[in-house]
Amino acid sequence: MASVTTYCRICEPLCGLEATVEDGRVVRIRPDREHPLSKGFACPKGIAMTEVQNDPDRVLHPLRRRPDGEFERVGWDEALGDIAARLNALRKEHGGSSIGWYFGNPATFSYSHPLWLNGFMAALKSPHLYSAGSQDVNNRFAASALLYGAPVLVPIPDLKRTDLLLMLGANPLVSHGSLITAPRIREDLSAIVVRGGRVVVADPRRTETARAYEHLPVRPDGDAALLLSLLNVIFEEGLEDRAACARQASGVQELRALAEGFAPEDVEARSGVPAPAARELARDLARAERAVVYGRTGTCLGRHGTLTAFLIDAVTQVTGNLDRPGGAVFGAAPFRLDEVLRLSGLASYARTRSRVGGYPDILGTFPAGVMAEEITTPGPGRLRALLVSGGNPVLSVPGSAALDKALDELDLLVTIDLYVTDTGRKADYVLPATTFLEREDFPLPFLQNHLTPYVTWTEPVVAPRGEARQEWEIIEALARRMGLGVGAFGPQRLAHRLGVRPSPRSLVDGLLRTGPAGDWYGLRRILTGRGGLSLKRLRKEPHGIVLADHHRTGTLRRRILHKDKRVHLAPPEIAAEVRRLAAEPEPPDGFPLRLIGLREMRSHNSWMHNAPALMRGGRVHAARINPQDAAAHGIKDGEPCRITSPHGSVELAALVTDEMTEGTVAVPHGWGHRGGWRTANAAGGANVNLLASPDPADLERLAGMAWLNGVPIRIEPA
Repeated sequence: MASVTTYCRICEPLCGLEATVEDGRVVRIRPDREHPLSKGFACPKGIAMTEVQNDPDRVLHPLRRRPDGEFERVGWDEALGDIAARLNALRKEHGGSSIGWYFGNPATFSYSHPLWLNGFMAALKSPHLYSAGSQDVNNRFAASALLYGAPVLVPIPDLKRTDLLLMLGANPLVSHGSLITAPRIREDLSAIVVRGGRVVVADPRRTETARAYEHLPVRPDGDAALLLSLLNVIFEEGLEDRAACARQASGVQELRALAEGFAPEDVEARSGVPAPAARELARDLARAERAVVYGRTGTCLGRHGTLTAFLIDAVTQVTGNLDRPGGAVFGAAPFRLDEVLRLSGLASYARTRSRVGGYPDILGTFPAGVMAEEITTPGPGRLRALLVSGGNPVLSVPGSAALDKALDELDLLVTIDLYVTDTGRKADYVLPATTFLEREDFPLPFLQNHLTPYVTWTEPVVAPRGEARQEWEIIEALARRMGLGVGAFGPQRLAHRLGVRPSPRSLVDGLLRTGPAGDWYGLRRILTGRGGLSLKRLRKEPHGIVLADHHRTGTLRRRILHKDKRVHLAPPEIAAEVRRLAAEPEPPDGFPLRLIGLREMRSHNSWMHNAPALMRGGRVHAARINPQDAAAHGIKDGEPCRITSPHGSVELAALVTDEMTEGTVAVPHGWGHRGGWRTANAAGGANVNLLASPDPADLERLAGMAWLNGVPIRIEPA
């Protein structure tokens, strides 16, 4: 029996784990007490990975669909050979643009998976790359592109030094933080209060985080109106930090003009925040020594997600808190990640537009909400084959019934996953992927999000079960059979041209060693007498390396990509969005309530409902509703109810609770399974995204974000 150190790759804290291995099998997972950041903390999902790892429902061999709809086991060579032949036939007849790829949230937690799939799609010259980002985070990248000229330049709240944190649409006591990697975020938030500061949580629901701090109830999708009202007060009362505005920004006066029509009294009904409370909050943000605004998924999925993300940074900037201690800071990686992403072409915004809807690409991906029509709409570039890795779009995209039906029109559907998911049940092939315990890894996408600068590496804990393979290995093997050279980064493309196919491990080692903190292949020690980073060094530090106490500030001007090196506070796209917000029509009659989502501690999107440890205690998929709304609509606690939107209807249990503000119903996503996972299927529930609009025209214009929050609904007993 051996103990192996690794780290969790389910959500963004990346907590340290200790796995107990016996006879090549993981028998127990516990938190890593020696991890310098998580310090013995891990949530129930990380501990339950033992059950996912050893799940009897896991796909361990390639599966092929038979004519009767059931799956049969086949060999890797047979599966990859047939897939490659069918893809090449489509390329020959319709071009590489007939082939698409969707990757889900878990893909982002592998350093190698996104690199290889981006390289594969680049080799195909296909625009059909889709991700879960359009149901999660892409609006944040769009906002950064407009503000800073760099979509991957995303500020993080400096929780360890702030005096006032305004948090919108985030519940980090359950989610443990997003777009910020802070494993002990509960302690970081509590420390703000202990040192005399405040944490204000703006949310339509009295979330677990709101209960612990100050709750500011807002209306669903009211965040943009609230932020504009704060700017209105700050400018009207002369509270802006004029020195910071003059030093950092352009468009200040234009932003002031945009906020003029959003006095707190004028938008009270839309934001849900009483005017006196909004005015006082604006003054507190402006007068605090160190303040910051932070928003996450709840602010991303309404009608104005990009505008909201933009305004979060705008409020922080005009109060003088951007790129300064205790405000919003810009994290740095131990190598030149900004430059690598930019030169590789992966850090893009609006470089191209989708065939359906004309939506801008974000980091090379288009919104998943157009996939159904990309499959069904005739013409050049029609999507005819789709590969899906680490994702379950049938349960995650808006109006998912349309996608479920459209998948039947594909010439080929392949999923790479741990399970036959709700999407995988329609696939021609299901290919077995490794769990994160079966692969080496490096936190590449999160290096700039660590609240405390940090870097780590992990080797696999155990060998892959059955015939499971890492995603990059599957992509590489498929590309070889198709005659493609895979190259997402310049060094990778150059190596392929020279006939060398480098591994992800060698690419990361090269980036580390040549970066500003690298060992420069031994040259640093010769020149300075000090060593630097390399993969060899990281392998000797199983708990990772803390690089500094805090991120440096005063770096923004150097990292902005706008030619004038200023934050752009009033680009035309944002001005147009503000006008749209002001002119937005009233919702349709007959739908008096508004739907929002929520996170659950023992769920992670749609892929962890098959772990018995996470489903104990009679867990039920339930719609949370305020007691006054329940009484008005005849809803009883624990009884089934029917929720109807203009686009669909679902039935599930009702949970009557005063944590909900009046007029709002909250339903978790990721339930209602019909895949090859028995525990998940038996859990029941409903696919809440059936209530969302399937129409690509209803996606948010600047980022193609799904409209999943603030959806008009009605509710009645089932």
